Amino acid sequence: MEKALGLAREQGLDLVEVAPDANPVVCKIVNYGKYRYQQGKREKKQQKAVRLKEVKFTIQTGEHDFQTKLTRIREFLEGGHKVRVSVFFKGRQIIHLGKGEEILARVAAATGDVAKVDQDTVSKGRTLQMLLVPLPRKGGKNEGKDAPSNGETG
Repeated sequence: MEKALGLAREQGLDLVEVAPDANPVVCKIVNYGKYRYQQGKREKKQQKAVRLKEVKFTIQTGEHDFQTKLTRIREFLEGGHKVRVSVFFKGRQIIHLGKGEEILARVAAATGDVAKVDQDTVSKGRTLQMLLVPLPRKGGKNEGKDAPSNGETG
């Protein structure tokens, strides 16, 4: 240990314990400031910002617009974002709350394979809102390998 410390001082670097529980203790001679900087960059790269996206509907939203917005919702969810789905009522449309609930139910049913409803339908003023969160992804690389064996045993 003293020999390693002497070598580190001689080179003007730091001695860092890599595996303190190992026998003998494993150390590394590095520039500690640079090491911490690179470690911080690596951690920032691994963090993925989960943002809340919002998609708005009205009870007059046409079928094609509905499908387009549904596609955007799916993209957001597959990107790992939470999605707030809102139905906005204009003027006297507020008496048709049932139509707004139908739209939210359709969205929930259409995205059931990639998301779950985190917050059920809530009325806030002139809007109905629902919060969707993405389902946790399975396996990653091994996902494709497992699929055929599940189909054969079923």
